[in-house]
Amino acid sequence: MGRQPGIRGGTLRTLIGGQRDVRLMPINSYSRLVGYDASLTLQPDILAEYTVEDDRIYTFHLRDGHRWSDGSPFTSEDFRYCWEDVIENRDLLRGGPPADLKVDGEVARFEVLGPLSVRYSWSRPAPAFLTRLAAPVPLVLALPSAYLRDFHARYQTPEKLGDLIVRYRVDDWPSLHTKVSRQNRPENPDLPTLEAWRPRTAPPAEQFVFERNPYFHRVDADGVQLPYIDRWLFNVSSSEIITAKTATGESDLQLGGISFPDYTLLKHAQHSYPQKVSLWTRTQGSSVALMPNLNCGDPVWRGLFRDVRMRRAMSLAIDRAEINKVLYYGLARESANTILPESPLFKPGYATAWAQHDPDMANALLDEVGLARRDRSGTRLLPDGRKAGIMVESAGESTLETDVLELITDHFREVGLPLYIRTSQRDIFRSRALGGAVMMSVWQGLDNGVPTSEMSPNELAPTSDDQMQWPLWGLHYMSAETSGEGPDLPAARQLVALLRQWRQTTTSAQRVDIWTKMLEIHADQVFTIGTVNGALQPVVKSSRLRNVPEEALFGFEPTSYLGAYMPDTFWYQGAD
Repeated sequence: MGRQPGIRGGTLRTLIGGQRDVRLMPINSYSRLVGYDASLTLQPDILAEYTVEDDRIYTFHLRDGHRWSDGSPFTSEDFRYCWEDVIENRDLLRGGPPADLKVDGEVARFEVLGPLSVRYSWSRPAPAFLTRLAAPVPLVLALPSAYLRDFHARYQTPEKLGDLIVRYRVDDWPSLHTKVSRQNRPENPDLPTLEAWRPRTAPPAEQFVFERNPYFHRVDADGVQLPYIDRWLFNVSSSEIITAKTATGESDLQLGGISFPDYTLLKHAQHSYPQKVSLWTRTQGSSVALMPNLNCGDPVWRGLFRDVRMRRAMSLAIDRAEINKVLYYGLARESANTILPESPLFKPGYATAWAQHDPDMANALLDEVGLARRDRSGTRLLPDGRKAGIMVESAGESTLETDVLELITDHFREVGLPLYIRTSQRDIFRSRALGGAVMMSVWQGLDNGVPTSEMSPNELAPTSDDQMQWPLWGLHYMSAETSGEGPDLPAARQLVALLRQWRQTTTSAQRVDIWTKMLEIHADQVFTIGTVNGALQPVVKSSRLRNVPEEALFGFEPTSYLGAYMPDTFWYQGAD
């Protein structure tokens, strides 16, 4: 569907499951220095243009006359402030510049070339630099300096800072600056933005209002300034009733909080309310995946999960065909947690590795790893005599996860492994995983199941503390080795080494080779256990809303949910 020129006006309503989900706004609005278009090609966006030399030297040119949402000029000074007064300020960033600005420990060299030009350079290649700027939660290189100086010790008097610290209920000036400057959590209505819509509501609230940015940089083919939609409302609801509220016409555009099992209800609602349901293809490596915690605090379970035979056995125990048939009407693809056929890097062997339903082989592998003993009921026993029951933890945000787990519970029981389900809030869940208290998690698979070789393979290596299969190893990497633990499993260490090699590549062929090696390690080692991918995601929109694709890829990375499809171009037929 081609993009039609639109009419400005109207209010768009979306339901969210909690106040924290206001962070979806800058993800979906997707205004970036450099961003992906709908074909996943990198393009200058906020930047007027950029040049790259030898994958080492990146020169950025800004638009003449571009302004922040408060009308203040957007210039190289905002890049300088971000670099010198934030990134290099150890009071604000105790660990120093983030890993995304380093190549083998070398921090980028930053230069201001003029009022509208800046440069970042390294002595070695930094091929991931632009992709980090295009990410759903991007590397931040520019901040609204005119506004933020008032909250910075270099520019503000101690007396005034003291008053602000009391007013904003924080402990010190670094906490103050961090609180007011968060671009990825639009909770400060006073913070100028470059996004299409600016926040007008501070939490706590039941409704978060975003209004059009009067200085937004994009225009349509006729020269009309975008966005077309005047206001975007995020209405907080209980996540359990988002589907019901959507089905009764309380949302004008809904992607979150609904899933494929809701499709029949939502489709039926079209007859009663002026809305339409489309089906997009989910890009996750697995719609639902199990994540055995290789950093589990229990030494017995930690040893078992680090044995590849245990991970393979659990994968072989799962009947993916049943999951697909019962929960996805056979429309998804049975697969390990890996990339999708839509990716140019895909090979069929990645999807089928240790993903067949083979209870006999699973039983044999479980016997080999030291779980041969069973009690009278057939439950396997750990070497120390405890029942080999696995507690799997969920953030409780998806009924689909629960339904998949119910089927997997039956599959695991057949090989003598009881499965117990525990639900907790996402933040508590993640902190418990870091503390080693979580044995196994249920989550989505790879965020980016449709990568090209030009995209960083960082998801395949321990790089973040929210990777539930190895949170301490991920924390070690993201903290520049100052926290967490270094991976002590050879295959995990190899993934980190390959990622570092990718970060030094200069050709597409080199990047394809490294991606291939990392994907092969994942297929062989089963660090995470996938079920199905390529599942369909309902997207509900008002029947008057235009320019929303009928078919598209749906996922966090690389499309930033709606971001790659430019919601600033969505418009209402018959808008006031």
